[in-house]
Amino acid sequence: MKSTVTAPAYIAVEGPIGVGKTSLVKRLAASLGYETLLEDPKANPFLDDFYQSPRSMAFQTQLYFLMQRARQLKELSPAPKQLIADFLLDKDPLFAGITLNEPELKLYQEVYQQLHLNTPTPDLVIYLQARPDILLERIHKRGIRCEAHITKSYLESLNTAYSELFHYYTRAPVLIVNAADIDWVNNQADYEQLLKHILTTGKGRQYFNPQKI
Repeated sequence: MKSTVTAPAYIAVEGPIGVGKTSLVKRLAASLGYETLLEDPKANPFLDDFYQSPRSMAFQTQLYFLMQRARQLKELSPAPKQLIADFLLDKDPLFAGITLNEPELKLYQEVYQQLHLNTPTPDLVIYLQARPDILLERIHKRGIRCEAHITKSYLESLNTAYSELFHYYTRAPVLIVNAADIDWVNNQADYEQLLKHILTTGKGRQYFNPQKI
C-alpha cells in the first residue's frame, strides 16, 4: 500500500538497541515504496568481542562503525530521494562518548574531524524511545548471541545520551515516539496510527504517544 500523502523524502529512524528501528524502517519502506539504508552490525568484526569485553574492544568497534556509516552516507547523492535509514550519523559520537576513555575519545574526535563529513540531512528524524527494561526484554527475545552480554546499565546510559542528543538536535524535524506500548510489526492499527503521524509531522520537535483502539 503506497500512501497518497507526500512523505518526507529522506527519513532517518533512531533510538537505542532493541527499540525496533530496523523493523520500522522496513515496514515504512514497503508502505511508501522507498529504498532503505541499513546498518550492517554483522559486518563489524569487533562487535562480538565488544559485548563480551567492552573496555578492551571499544575503540576498534567504534572506529569500524564510524567508517561504515560515513562510507554509506557518502555514497548517497547530495539530496537523497525516497530513502529511509535506520541510523543517523550524529549518533556516532554519542556512542563514542559512552564507550571510549579520554585518550581514545580524543583520537576518535580527531579522526571524525579529519573525515570532513558533509552528509545529507534527513527531512525527518524519528526517535524511538523505550525504557531499559523493555529494551532488554526485546533484546533477549530476539536471541542474537552476542547481544546476550548487553546490560541494563549500558541501555540506561544509551537512553540518557539519546535524550541529550535530541534535546539539542535542530538539523531536522524530529518525531519522538513512545515505543514502549506500540507494535508496528504485528498490530496494523498501531502501525497506521504511527504512519499517519509520520506523514503529518511538521517542523520542530513533535511527540507521538499511541492510543489503543
